[in-house]
Amino acid sequence: MKDLKYLFAYTVPISVYISFISTGIWTYSAVFYVFLLIPLLDFIFGETEENLSNNDASYQNKKWIFDIMLYFNVPIIFGLLYEIFSSFQVNDYNVFETIGLALSTGILLATNGINVAHELGHRKPYYERFLSKFLYMPCLYMHFYIEHNFGHHLNVATPEDGATAKYNQSVYSFWLTSVTKQYFDAWKNQKKLLKTKNNSFLSLKNDMLWYHLIQPLYLFIVYNLFSFKVMIFALVVGIISFLFLECINYIEHYGLQRKKLASGRYERVEPHHSWNSNFNIGRITLYELTRHSDHHYKSSKKYQILNSYKQCPTLPVGYPASILLSFIPPLWFWVMNPRVPNEMKLD
Repeated sequence: MKDLKYLFAYTVPISVYISFISTGIWTYSAVFYVFLLIPLLDFIFGETEENLSNNDASYQNKKWIFDIMLYFNVPIIFGLLYEIFSSFQVNDYNVFETIGLALSTGILLATNGINVAHELGHRKPYYERFLSKFLYMPCLYMHFYIEHNFGHHLNVATPEDGATAKYNQSVYSFWLTSVTKQYFDAWKNQKKLLKTKNNSFLSLKNDMLWYHLIQPLYLFIVYNLFSFKVMIFALVVGIISFLFLECINYIEHYGLQRKKLASGRYERVEPHHSWNSNFNIGRITLYELTRHSDHHYKSSKKYQILNSYKQCPTLPVGYPASILLSFIPPLWFWVMNPRVPNEMKLD
């Protein structure tokens, strides 16, 4: 039964569905659930630093049920998108309700879309990497696949990484710098990949070119199936979803820095170069994304066997509460700055 604990991740889509079939303030159901109820549950159920034994980890790593629970997010995401697009097409929502529905949809795409895409994007089988890119599509962030896997994991906790927030940088400033730098770095990494395999820029192997065809095609299909109004809604919720992603990037690496060696290269990525969180409800809701230190230490590890390390910096609250905290920069700096090791502050 412990294996099924990750079914709890589906409670986010359930809360989103409640938002979709509601009116008035209840269109914010997913917002209330993720940013009020989950932090409360994190507080009630606390933290767990316990890790699996080597034997248990080896056994869990091979169990198919953990992969299936990820795959089910694909029909859930696109089924719910069809639901809200259809509803938005036929109903006349006021501004307050439209904002609630947009935020709820953005939460869905960020938690069960981008988060699952991120996990699958680190896998070796082609079909899992295909599903990863497919989930990035409605988030309008397909280039993140290239930049995250071939840029971020190499440059994390250095000034070269767009997804590492500087010390004393607000989340709002980070949105701008991270989104723009990661986009241009994705192009740089794509060119490197093409050069490594002796492919030209106009090669069919240029994924960045495909992304710039696929994402507009997705919006065009939404326009043809529904309307211009729904297409604009799809565009807005895609933007909201990747801004939520950038909030997560912000809290995962804020202010941390790897040492530059005499050789000019940076020290190896270690668990203490990412913020960790062991709050139980947030962990299972986000498929252990919160054990981010181990993910960067060994990015090939599947979510169900990630470990917690005592030497890594730890967030004082779970991910949803941390995101809320980041929205108030003076409060974020007051809470987090003393926790950043003096020798690692990235500015």
